[in-house]
Amino acid sequence: MTNVIYYLATGAESLPLESGNSILLPKMYDIVWSIIPLVVILFLLGKLVLPKYMELLTEREDRIQGGIKRAETAEAEAQAVLEKYNARLLEARNEAAEIREQARARGKEIEAEAREQAAAESQRIIEAGEKQLQASRQQVVTELRQEMGQNSISLAERILGSELTAASKRAETIDAFLAELDATMPAGK
Repeated sequence: MTNVIYYLATGAESLPLESGNSILLPKMYDIVWSIIPLVVILFLLGKLVLPKYMELLTEREDRIQGGIKRAETAEAEAQAVLEKYNARLLEARNEAAEIREQARARGKEIEAEAREQAAAESQRIIEAGEKQLQASRQQVVTELRQEMGQNSISLAERILGSELTAASKRAETIDAFLAELDATMPAGK
């Protein structure tokens, strides 16, 4: 309270808080003393913090842009690799189709060769069989002629009642009989 008395004694007409404070508008000294620290803080922020923040933002932006460029580059490389892979795959498929066609053609050639060899072998076997059949036929005909000759002589001796002794008579008789036999047989047999 002594301060109030001292204040009134100095010649002030009213107490400092008697006139009332405005809630919306502070006193001028409060505004001045509030602006000075604000300016100092803004100056310090502008000189120390803001450049570092801008540098950090620029660095992040560069990293993001670099990442985007790297991603685009990687995507382009991946696309190139994919196209190269697809080209190789197409080339491999074409080569496989070519190999299949060559294998089919070679298989047909082998089949044709096998058929030709089989036909040749079959023809050779048929010819060998025909030759063997012809030889057997010839042998059978020769044996039959001899047997028939013997049978005809025996038959002739019985009919005539005498023995045919002369070799020439026998040969003539046999040859005549066989000639008649050949004439009576069909031509195809």
